[in-house]
Amino acid sequence: MEAQVAVVKVGKYATSESGDTLEMTERPGGGLSFVLVDGQRSGKSAKLIANVVARKAISLLAEGVRDGAAARAASDYLHTYRSGKVMATLNILSIDLSSQTMVITRNNHAPAILIEDEQIRVLDEDVDPVGVRRGIRPSITEIPLQIGLTAIIFTDGLIHAGARSGTAFDVLAFVQTLYKQGPPNPREWADRLLERAVELDQGRPADDISVLIAAALPREGDSETRRLLARMPL
Repeated sequence: MEAQVAVVKVGKYATSESGDTLEMTERPGGGLSFVLVDGQRSGKSAKLIANVVARKAISLLAEGVRDGAAARAASDYLHTYRSGKVMATLNILSIDLSSQTMVITRNNHAPAILIEDEQIRVLDEDVDPVGVRRGIRPSITEIPLQIGLTAIIFTDGLIHAGARSGTAFDVLAFVQTLYKQGPPNPREWADRLLERAVELDQGRPADDISVLIAAALPREGDSETRRLLARMPL
């Protein structure tokens, strides 16, 4: 078994900087954690907010702090830093080798999608964004690692795609269609989700859009080599 992870991002049309931030770290006990933050509003001010939250969470995860505690601390830090006047949405997705689980931590009104035992379900428990007050708690879902386990998390730009033209993106239905076409493929699925969202926004994204997909899939060969591929326009 091996983990495959893919991330795609696009910024709001005619905005110089994306308010979405993604950070990754290796966990002290083995595995990886990804932190995805969407700062309030858009542009440079949103990017600053997102960076504050992401860096706080990622530093704590790298020190071995549990995901839920890291999310709560990042929320309290933003509340103190900006006196409760700004907020952000936060997702943490971890592949934890010490517990042999995938952990999904949400402080995001946008849902997450989980594929487990060939069933697709939506993680949409009501939660608050981080930073608005002290003591905010996340929703945490922990699932044993197994072949086919797949998690899809995203910022709200994905679910709002097409809203201004009256054709909102039904993300769950789209994922169900992808799953019927074959087993999870994080890179392909992430690309297709983003392409459809941009298409619904008529080529001009109305908001920053980020998609992160992680899957436990059959291992190809017996190599112990790890690989990371990143592409970004300059």
